[in-house]
Amino acid sequence: MLNMDFDQTVIINTQQQTWVNSPAKGVMRKPLARAKAEQGHATSIVQYQAGTCFKPHQHPQGEEILVLEGIFSDENGDYPAGTYIRNPDGSQHAPFSKTGCVVFVKLCQFQAGDNKQLSIQTQDANWQQAADGFQILPLHTYRSEKTSLIKWPKGQCYPVTENNPSQELLIIQGKLNQYSQLSWLRSPRNLSAQLVAQQDSLVLIKQGHLISSR
Repeated sequence: MLNMDFDQTVIINTQQQTWVNSPAKGVMRKPLARAKAEQGHATSIVQYQAGTCFKPHQHPQGEEILVLEGIFSDENGDYPAGTYIRNPDGSQHAPFSKTGCVVFVKLCQFQAGDNKQLSIQTQDANWQQAADGFQILPLHTYRSEKTSLIKWPKGQCYPVTENNPSQELLIIQGKLNQYSQLSWLRSPRNLSAQLVAQQDSLVLIKQGHLISSR
């Protein structure tokens, strides 16, 4: 197991991690949290080399993807950088990348009954204006779980959300406190109230989804 105690805060600068091989030729990854070697709960940064393809497969308890670089594809279409994807339990696909890509992937983490399939091109979406210069793009909400992209202005900290204390953040661009681009932060507490953007930043934030492992 790796970082599966959800009562502990975990902070990883993924740019300092080395890529490790996956079972699929041409696919490398940086594991962030994992229940078992090749099954169950997993959170990773994954790199597809150009021409990489997978056989058709399912993801029990769902698959959540944010494309960070390049173009990720499957039989349903092409997903350029900035695309947010949810493939629910029972769905099947055969992913590939013609030109190569890097994606943030969460496996086997959907709540029971969360069966919505999504593909959102965030580059073309309508962002919501919020206080203090923040812009918010809601991506998915189910029960207590809320996933959004945040355009986080320099010098600001994100407001406390009392009903969603647990948080997970991926800094896509910019810097929060000393945490640089592609740092991953997960905590049972509200982290964002302690973070100040050192430059205009773009952050993926999940709230209210962690269940105590004790």
